[in-house]
Amino acid sequence: MKDPKLVVGLMSGTSLDGVDAALVEISGSGLSIKARLRHLTSIPFMPDVHQELLKVASGNPISTQTISHLNFLLGALYSEAVFKLCQEARVNLDQIDLIGSHGQTVFHQSEPGLFCGRMLVSTLQIGEASILAENTGITTVSDFRPRDMAAGGKGAPLIPYVDYVLFHNDRLGRILLNVGGIANVTSLSAASELTHIKAFDTGPGNMVMDGLVRRFTGGQKQYDDGGEIASRGKILSSVLEELLASPYFQHPPPKTAGREQFGEDFLTAILKGNQTASFEDLLCTVAELTAQSIAGAIRDFILPQAHMDQLIVSGGGARNPYLLQRLRTALAELELLKSDDLGVPSSAKEAMGFAILANETIHLHPANVPMATGASHAVVLGKVVYGNNYLKLRDGSWRLAEGTLKEKSE
Repeated sequence: MKDPKLVVGLMSGTSLDGVDAALVEISGSGLSIKARLRHLTSIPFMPDVHQELLKVASGNPISTQTISHLNFLLGALYSEAVFKLCQEARVNLDQIDLIGSHGQTVFHQSEPGLFCGRMLVSTLQIGEASILAENTGITTVSDFRPRDMAAGGKGAPLIPYVDYVLFHNDRLGRILLNVGGIANVTSLSAASELTHIKAFDTGPGNMVMDGLVRRFTGGQKQYDDGGEIASRGKILSSVLEELLASPYFQHPPPKTAGREQFGEDFLTAILKGNQTASFEDLLCTVAELTAQSIAGAIRDFILPQAHMDQLIVSGGGARNPYLLQRLRTALAELELLKSDDLGVPSSAKEAMGFAILANETIHLHPANVPMATGASHAVVLGKVVYGNNYLKLRDGSWRLAEGTLKEKSE
């Protein structure tokens, strides 16, 4: 019941480049929640960790030993991110009340498939929360997606609840666009209710662009800094038309996407079919794929149903001026802003989001949005591993423990 709380949100996304850690001061719970970012830090994954994660996430044959080791290793790396965050923010570890960790998605199948005679959906996020709770002593909420899927949802997107509490407005219709590895949108019409919002993955964000850069540079570069390389190329119209013909873009929401749709196999097919095209032209074309697939999704599935005034961008794509310029051209009817313009740093929003979702879990508040995920009903998300900062009393209540946190942050 402590109010306000200091909560750490941890996020490592489909780009597989590292973990973002956000220190968030949270007051209240539910739709009246107030959240303020106190500090943000990032820890990049070492190249060997990145490669092992890429192997798993790309669906390559891999041993269960490797997956198990990665699960525990990421728990340790997430712990180190918490220590670094506390050190930079000049906050003692025992001042942190809660951790919310999304984990690293290595598999996500939201459409039913036949397995052992049954039609199943499944998802797997690794980054062992027990390691986090043990290393830090802090109660940790993780593994947010499976509960929504158990209720018939697609397990994504989960940030629409966060978008609503942070950005809904009585006068303006807003579309929240996050461009990470995958791009996703949340539609908030003016004075909308939480139950009426629409949210879904539009398709590739940075994933295909980043993969192309890694292929052509032999891993020397991980992404196109500022869109500088793409800006030197020209759009290959026939290639773009073929890519936009993917059935995913025509499929109505709710829908989710990941490396299963737009990962290494998708990239390999592009390269195989365009062996004589230049690096700059291919990169320009896949950047346009991202912009046009986002614009098309907004025009097809959002604008016909509600008036919108603003497109608010966050995620790594918000740091790509070329991509933002292409979005402005494709969606000239909307005012394009970054979430930074509204007080939420674009690089911090998703990490902040899992701090907020963890707070809702501890308060036993449902935080999925069935209209967005397709779940049959709202559910409390996540699994809780209690740290040493809470002790259960004989009457069944919980109290903050004193002097039990490990001194590991120094």
